[in-house]
Amino acid sequence: MKIKVLASGSKGNSTYIETEKVKLLIDIGVTFSYLSQELEKISVVPNDLDGVLITHTHSDHIKGLQSLVKKTNLLVYITEGMIPEIIEKVPSTNLRILSSKNNIEDLSVECIPTSHDVESVGYLIQSRESSLVYITDTGYINRKYLKQLENKEIYIIESNHDEKMLMNGPYPYILKQRIISDKGHLSNTTVAGYLKNLVGDNTKYIILAHLSEKNNTEELAYQTTRDVLKEKINERDILIAKPHESLETVEV
Repeated sequence: MKIKVLASGSKGNSTYIETEKVKLLIDIGVTFSYLSQELEKISVVPNDLDGVLITHTHSDHIKGLQSLVKKTNLLVYITEGMIPEIIEKVPSTNLRILSSKNNIEDLSVECIPTSHDVESVGYLIQSRESSLVYITDTGYINRKYLKQLENKEIYIIESNHDEKMLMNGPYPYILKQRIISDKGHLSNTTVAGYLKNLVGDNTKYIILAHLSEKNNTEELAYQTTRDVLKEKINERDILIAKPHESLETVEV
């Protein structure tokens, strides 16, 4: 499995996944031109894609969806609760409704319900030999899913804010309360705590995603996770997803 985070942050999110049999995106919150530019770096064009998995319908995750479908006619995988928002942008013939467990070519795709202020999911994506946990835009991870998320090879997981920066920062109080609520976003400290229990011997990479540009820094997110996991994973294998540029491709 090859994975490339194309963009991650409040202005746009998209991640590319490739196996021997399928090429998928998770979210398309970037423009078609940006997507094309970043995929070209790995010799892929948008028409090579087989589908896009949507985590939720906020603009920074779907703003490029209508254009992408119009230009490529690819399949769009959503949960039933996302239909009212997505049907305005995508023909029903392009929609595939996900159940809790799904098969897409050589991949097993499990929806992990997340806690945001719209219908939202993360994904546990596995092939015969590889595994990826993808969770962003959630106030917490329900404990009943933690066991099945343990000891996977790659974690792409939200490390949105530093709590002190957020509370001392410029946001209105009501927005601060939303961010730290159960329907908001994971802080550096919270996600490091989850990872401490999830990371195992099989884990190869952690990619910290969806960092706030006002309430976090790459250094703070990295240091918080590194300090908690220093005996579990090589610090060079903790990566920071960027808002305006893609990461290098990782492969497991």
